[in-house]
Amino acid sequence: MPGAALEVDGLEVAYGPVKVLRGIDLKVDPGSFVALLGASGCGKTTLLRAISGFVPVDRGRVLAGGRDITRQPPDKRGMAMVFQSYALWPHMTTAQNIGSGLKVLGQAREAIAKRVGEILAMLKLDGLGERMVTQLSGGQRQRVALGRALAINPEILLLDEPLSNLDARIREEVRHEIKALQQGLGITAIHVTHDREEAMVMADRIVVMDAGEVAQQGAPEDVYNRPVSAFVAGFMGAGNAIRLDVRAGIGSLEIAAGADHSSASVPLGKLGPGMTPTYSGPAVAHFRSEAATLGPAGEAPSGTLVLRGRVAQASYPGGHYRYGVDVGPLRVIVDAPQRLGGGEAVGIRLPVEALHLFPAAAEPKTPAAAPSPFKQAS
Repeated sequence: MPGAALEVDGLEVAYGPVKVLRGIDLKVDPGSFVALLGASGCGKTTLLRAISGFVPVDRGRVLAGGRDITRQPPDKRGMAMVFQSYALWPHMTTAQNIGSGLKVLGQAREAIAKRVGEILAMLKLDGLGERMVTQLSGGQRQRVALGRALAINPEILLLDEPLSNLDARIREEVRHEIKALQQGLGITAIHVTHDREEAMVMADRIVVMDAGEVAQQGAPEDVYNRPVSAFVAGFMGAGNAIRLDVRAGIGSLEIAAGADHSSASVPLGKLGPGMTPTYSGPAVAHFRSEAATLGPAGEAPSGTLVLRGRVAQASYPGGHYRYGVDVGPLRVIVDAPQRLGGGEAVGIRLPVEALHLFPAAAEPKTPAAAPSPFKQAS
């Protein structure tokens, strides 16, 4: 079985007195696509730059194919980076930009021309080789930056939010193109992004970062469905959070009824990794807006937690309505197909398996709730 294409062992980086990376451990399998996901300031770009050699490391090691490259310069690491700004040469043509790395490596003119032609065809840039990059669209410039990186046949491709400057339609198209290229070439890729959907669509493995540490890593479906902390749950879209009191039962965790919610029983088999089966005390339940259904504020069906509230705000993002519902002092966001009136009393029905439960003391280090179109009730 082949070893890791890349291994990061106890990596620490500081900018002056400020510690930015705090003992990062990471293994990347050959041919895999890994997304470093997190909010601005979490350390994901610093980690990518430390891997590439553009940021010095205070402690720890970076190994590529088992080779220690921690102190190697960027051009000796067998890597290529696509920058957020693309970093193209404005005075060069498309072909010259793509071939610039090969020229630095001292390859013959004929070999460069052949490789550039292959890259132009691969990236659907045929006929644009002699066009100045300043005359290209944003999507085309992104492809040129990607082509320049791929032209040198790197062992590892590093992507620093390369899609953030594209509009939504082009971004969705290019993310699928990059993934298809990565799979077709069998290249190892590490991609920095703050966009949860982008990470879910493109990556085989997601590494969620928080305050310079790895909060969770795993397959996209595991991180999404089984978050290990309140921070990860919020960042992965379960931005609604409500306080509850729970106690350990026999084969279940019991949620006590409150002023604004029903009681419920959560079978131990449906508990996520963030809650121990023996815990009793205050808890926080995170849930996604699409996990709930709205109906009359009546009895709670078996296996369901019902929150009682009133519709405060509504919008129509397309395909469904999005409601801000006041539940006591909190406002939660719920998606529903039906149209409801402002001030209408409703019951928010939540299957217990849709709840991500955590002890109330386990607060996230940094805010992680998904952006909301509604403010919290005052």
